[in-house]
Parts: sequence; C-alpha cells; structure tokens
Amino acid sequence: MKIETFKMERMQSAWENVVDYNLSESGVHPLSLRELVSDDALEEILRLELGYTQTNGTLPLRRNIARLYPGADTEQILVTAGSSESNFLLMWRSLDAGDEVLFELPNYMQMWGLQRGFRAKPKCFWLREENGWALDLDALRKLVTRKTRMIVLTNPNNPTGAILTPAEMDAVVDLADRCGAWIVSDEVYQGAERDGRPTPSFWGRYDKTVVVNGLSKAYGLPGLRVGWMVGPRDVIQGVWPYHDYTTISLSALSDKLASIVLEPDKREKILGRTRSILQRNYPLLESWLAGHGALFRFVPPRAGAIAFVRYDLKITSVALVEKLIREQSVLLVPGDHFEMDGHLRFGFGSEESRLRYALARVDKVLAEVS
Repeated sequence: MKIETFKMERMQSAWENVVDYNLSESGVHPLSLRELVSDDALEEILRLELGYTQTNGTLPLRRNIARLYPGADTEQILVTAGSSESNFLLMWRSLDAGDEVLFELPNYMQMWGLQRGFRAKPKCFWLREENGWALDLDALRKLVTRKTRMIVLTNPNNPTGAILTPAEMDAVVDLADRCGAWIVSDEVYQGAERDGRPTPSFWGRYDKTVVVNGLSKAYGLPGLRVGWMVGPRDVIQGVWPYHDYTTISLSALSDKLASIVLEPDKREKILGRTRSILQRNYPLLESWLAGHGALFRFVPPRAGAIAFVRYDLKITSVALVEKLIREQSVLLVPGDHFEMDGHLRFGFGSEESRLRYALARVDKVLAEVS
C-alpha cells in the first residue's frame, strides 16, 4: 500500500504546536484533567494500574457508548485510538482494489486518501454552497451503480458545519438500499450543535450502517485519543482483528477517563460547556467576517467550532495560510485541503481572548493582500 500526502494533517502537524495562535482546530478549547475529574475520581485514577486493557475497549466504556445507540450491545462496539483509527481500520478491512465508493465533498480527506491507498475507486458527490451546503441528491443518484460498495459521509460536516436534513438522510438510505451499499457515517461533531439540538444519527435507519465517533471534537478531549465505531456485530468482530496490527488497545488511563466522560450526567455537562463556547465565540467571528464587507461570504455553520469561508482575493488559500504562519504566527486551514481553493476554515473554539487576538493578526495580512 502506498499513501498520498495527507495535506491538511501534514500542515497541522508541522505548525499547530508552533504558532502563537492556532485557528486550525475544529474542536473547542480542551478540558484539563482537573476540570474533568472530581477529587474522589482522581484518587481512583492515581491507583490505576497501567497495564494492557481489553483491546476492543473495557466493558464499562463500551456500555456507556452503547447507551448512545439504541438497540446496540457491547459486542457491536470497537474502541480505537481516536476516530481516525476507526476510519483506518474500517477502510482497511472493508475495501478491495476496484471497489466503488461514493465520498462526500467537501470533507476531511482521511478516508479519501485511504480509499485511494487501498486502490478502491472513490467517486465524489458534493454539498452545494449555493444551496446552503445542501446535499446534491441528483448528482448522488447519478453516481450510484450496482457496483457501489460504500457511501461515506461526515454529519455534521467538516469543514462546513452543515447538518443533513432527515429527508436527505432518508434519500441516502434509499440509494444505499437499492444497490446494497454500506453507509459509513462519521459523526464526530455530533453534540457540538450551536442550537443545542443533537444531530440525528444514521444509526438505526439502515441495517448496513457503521457509525464512527469519538471524544476529540464535541467533547474537547483530543488528547485522550478515544474513538469508536458501532455497527452490525459481524462487521465489528471482523474489524477487531485488524486492530491487533495497529494500536492493539487504548491506554488504561484513556479508557478509564473516557468511561467517566460518557457517564450520562458528566457527558451532558461537557457537551453543555461545548455549546456555551460556540454560542459565545461564534458571534465574535461572525461580526469580524461581516466587518470586511464583500471580502468574505459564508453559510453560517450549524455545528462544530468551524466556519468555512469564501474569500475574494487573488491569492491561493495555501499561499495565504503560509503567509499568515510566516508573518503573524497564525494557523488556519486552506480550502485547498478540502478540494475547494478560495476558501478558509476558521476554527473558533479557542479561548475568547485568544480568538480576538488571532483575528487581529489576520487583519494585518489581509491589509497587505487586499
């Protein structure tokens, strides 16, 4: 297997911990361990033996995850080192050379790169900016054939923050059912909706569905590296042996902390914190964008700490981001990394004061290139 460069992750890995202001992150400002656990729980954690854990996730953690998916049992869940590992394992186990995969754009390009690396044949369907990032169902219908093995979506979407309507979800299920394709739904931004209404899951809508999720984005806990997939038992049990060739298991500490996070009361408190950050910071970014008149156009995101913004400048998105890094030590994500040049993805989940300072620095570069 040969893989192509994952452009977005290469840039983020090189710069996100180097720049003064990182607006490339799509989650909210991370929680500290002190914020996450009570004194009693902390004492228990300090006594935790740091041995190997159950490789598909400990039973307490899988029970808490199963609560989120009506009808699922613990054998239908595989816990992984972040949702990215879930995506990798699922593509590795599911795809053979020549398999036809329908892939939503714009999107986080990990699964696109994996599909190509495993020599499958991804075919793209688009969310349309001119329609408020609605799904182009007519175009999707034209792509579906009897050879279609998988339809891959991210809902809520990265980078747009768009959420599929129930009618759009039903249409995707109908198309998958007609050709017997699997639906793979990355739902890692579920719980980070600005209006507080949880995004409906594809889980339970169609038998041939695998849902991927994790604690990095909506929960503000990317450092735990905890993700999971939920699907039919035979699929999950079939993917598990592939896990033996990668990370094998979570760290004992991450597994224990994830179990605490997903206790119902704790989970609601953490997601409430996320929504409060989004509600506080989004108006700040929206006002800043509006203050630039016709320079920016965008559809307000419904979920995630991200806004995907079109700009009217004669400079590529990569060149603009590199200029911001070099001259102002600010990192954004270029639209080119989502196959949509002429756009920028702004992350607005950081501390409010840091967001203000970062945007002020962006202003300095915009004054030069406008």
